[in-house]
Amino acid sequence: MSAVLDHHDHAHDDHGHAPAGWRRWVYATNHKDIGTLYLLFSFAMLMVGGVLALLIRAELFQPGLQIVNPELFNQFTTMHGIIMVFGAIMPAFVGFANWMLPLQVGASDMAFARMNNFSFWLMIPAALMLVGSFFMPGGAPAAGWTLYAPLTLQMGPSMDAGIFAMHILGASSIMGSINIIVTILNMRAPGMTLMKMPMFAWTWLITAYLLIAVMPVLAGAITMTLTDRHFGTSFFNPAGGGDPVMYQHIFWFFGHPEVYIMILPAFGIISQIVPAFSRKKLFGYASMVYATSSIAILSFIVWAHHMFTTGMPVTGQLFFMYATMLIAVPTAVKIFNWIATMWRGSMTFETPMLFAVGFIFVFTMGGFTGLILSMAPIDIQMQDTYYVVAHFHYVLVAGSLFALFAGFYYWSPKWTGVMYNEGRGKLHFWWSLISFNVTFFPMHFLGLAGMPRRYADYPMQFTDFNMIASVGAFFFGFAQVYFFLFVVVPTMRGQGTKASQKPWEAAEGLEWEVPSPAPFHTFENPPKLDATATRVIG
Repeated sequence: MSAVLDHHDHAHDDHGHAPAGWRRWVYATNHKDIGTLYLLFSFAMLMVGGVLALLIRAELFQPGLQIVNPELFNQFTTMHGIIMVFGAIMPAFVGFANWMLPLQVGASDMAFARMNNFSFWLMIPAALMLVGSFFMPGGAPAAGWTLYAPLTLQMGPSMDAGIFAMHILGASSIMGSINIIVTILNMRAPGMTLMKMPMFAWTWLITAYLLIAVMPVLAGAITMTLTDRHFGTSFFNPAGGGDPVMYQHIFWFFGHPEVYIMILPAFGIISQIVPAFSRKKLFGYASMVYATSSIAILSFIVWAHHMFTTGMPVTGQLFFMYATMLIAVPTAVKIFNWIATMWRGSMTFETPMLFAVGFIFVFTMGGFTGLILSMAPIDIQMQDTYYVVAHFHYVLVAGSLFALFAGFYYWSPKWTGVMYNEGRGKLHFWWSLISFNVTFFPMHFLGLAGMPRRYADYPMQFTDFNMIASVGAFFFGFAQVYFFLFVVVPTMRGQGTKASQKPWEAAEGLEWEVPSPAPFHTFENPPKLDATATRVIG
């Protein structure tokens, strides 16, 4: 018995020890390893979704059917949306949460380490099922990423695989959210009150509550679709007295908070980076917290602005129009706070700050086009045109994705112990920013001219802008391949100058109080904090 105790004592004394080989990753319970797995998985899914996007743009390069038939085109548009939302953007933010939250709040790890492992590994079969649905009879689901009835009731067996995959991804999200909430609320270092937490921790706390609230709503909608398909129910089947519009209500009650689930952690990342490179405190910390909370609450009362053309009464249109305009207020508060933080700051423009400023610029443009779409009379004209496609790509690609890049450049020295190549980082930024705008800005004009989305063919008058958008899309896609091969891979291999403990002089937070790279185990004992809760004392 004493020999066993001695062995265990010895194992716990060796805090720097990391398991070796494949077991380290398959059985990972360390928050840093699981964060790395999430980030690599999400990048792989970004590449899969990106290939589908490039196939879509290749088809739309000229009028007429060039490469694929309309059925396959619809499969590409559907799976591109689902894979990007559920496979790329959401897991990437969960990866950041796993890596950074324990470091930021002074916790030794995530609250439920084995559940953390399980919630990651659930994503692999779900992703395989989504991608594998292309090889099932009839091909992948082709009902649009929103999976509207009655189209979903007419799809082949791949629809069932898609529903099952989304259930699994939802379960993974809920487990991850529980882990994040318990970690933040129960495992903060003594002295770190809620109002002294980093903004990234705040945005993720609120996002985790949103996920727990809305993922079961999506599960309900797709389960009703499943029972309509196989068990004789008629929730959404008009032939049996069902209502396809009811599906839209349920889906968007999930779907609109989902949009904020994908942008709130991005706000948190930007709120960490802008003060660091402006060498000032974040302007209006408390108002940022309240604005984030307001966005989360208001996100539940705006869902039907996606449904202005479904025959909604004018009273309903007015309510959802005003509610949608109202949600712009806390979002604008955040943008003004970031600008006020930069105002008269000693700003420098390393790559994380470039992506943060790029994010603010392009996200604001996306926000304004959203404000335009909030007006029912205009939305009825713009509904299902490329104007909508342009709007949500400005918010999600230039929003979520640029913030993820900013977060990578900001925190990767802490993860890997080496500095990325600044010249390559800046090339990645300018290449991405320019090609992104070349791709999606012309889509506003296509939408205003009346080009509907999800069509494989179009009349001649839309040719020029479509050609520009397709060329831009290929450049944007290659920029991300460049980022992985020439920025991510060298830093993962440890190639580059050694990073100091605090590579950004004005950065604040507990993550900069541990060595670079962060040790396998950090904060074995809760750190003693100074009055600001951003530095360890003693």
